Amino acid sequence: MLKTSLITLGLCTASAASASAHVTLEKVQASAGKAYKAILRVGHGCDGKSTTKIRVQIPEGVLSIKPMPKPGWTIEKAKGKYAKAYDLYGKPVAEGVTELVWSGGNLADDEFDEFIFHGVVASDIAAGTKVYFPVVQECTDDAVKRWIDIPDAGKTSQDYETPAPFFEIVAQPRS
Repeated sequence: MLKTSLITLGLCTASAASASAHVTLEKVQASAGKAYKAILRVGHGCDGKSTTKIRVQIPEGVLSIKPMPKPGWTIEKAKGKYAKAYDLYGKPVAEGVTELVWSGGNLADDEFDEFIFHGVVASDIAAGTKVYFPVVQECTDDAVKRWIDIPDAGKTSQDYETPAPFFEIVAQPRS
């Protein structure tokens, strides 16, 4: 019994270590039509190299993006047109931030940090939809980690070595 428990504990620990090795979002659920605070967790550098830049692609349907300033880092906001116009608090929006870039800082490989931004999830995204945020992590000596894999039909993020962070749209409780 003890041996089985130790094996189970070891497997759970290995799974947790593997999961924490990726760039992830802290909150993995969001509601359509509501605000979402994205906390992007970066748990390591690139194979021993320090992280110096984080690029986050903002997916279609995530609107009104506002990054949180981060001491020691510069933030760039690339803007572009959306594939369609969305209703944002009663007003149509057809363009906005499509990529965020934090650069100029230095996050050592053995350190952990969070990169935070706020947005609004479009009201027409169906419950059960997974919304992916591809991330490119650039490090010293031209090292790069691309957390950009979006699962094909029938697969999950766990099937990929470098999955893109995501959240899933959940149904809002009825009042």
